[in-house]
Amino acid sequence: MNKAVIYIHGKGGNAEEAAHYIPLFSDCDVIGLNYAAQFPWEAKEEFPLLFDSIWQNYKSVEIIANSIGAFFAMNSLSEKQIERAYFISPIVNMERLIGDMMLWANVTEEELQKKKEIETSFGETLSWKYLSYVREKPVTWAISTHILYGEKDHLSSYETISEFAKQNNATLTVMRNGEHWFHTEEEMQFLDNWIRQVAQ
Repeated sequence: MNKAVIYIHGKGGNAEEAAHYIPLFSDCDVIGLNYAAQFPWEAKEEFPLLFDSIWQNYKSVEIIANSIGAFFAMNSLSEKQIERAYFISPIVNMERLIGDMMLWANVTEEELQKKKEIETSFGETLSWKYLSYVREKPVTWAISTHILYGEKDHLSSYETISEFAKQNNATLTVMRNGEHWFHTEEEMQFLDNWIRQVAQ
């Protein structure tokens, strides 16, 4: 095979999820990125090394990235030779998402700056370092990209996703009643059909 598709999972996911995409890319090797990074600065160190170790064996590489995996990819692989990207429920504006989570948790910027980290009731840890990082290092992404977004995504608004799509000339497909986490039979069928269409 001359071509590889690298799958980058989201939070709580794993590299084995790549197996789902093998039938959709019969002319490619589909490889799950087995990464440990939990923060963008860690991804910036780890992802390029993992990517290069795969890329050197192929003539062309595409990526599929899920949720925060898409954010990590944009943060760390924007200068790599990636032919095309497929983003599923991507986090495209981390500063806005952190701001939303601060609102949900009723935390002010002053509080976060003072305490550095604040645990929330919904299981996320707010971090001043994280917020500062995404402000200081805005994402730039110029790779041909297709985006799949669920209408009921609770982490990113349609406005945020469509704004990103316009700025980056990305195609945007919205699944009616789809959630952030594509996992039901109906959602996975929609996802598979979407990939078949845009990957042609």
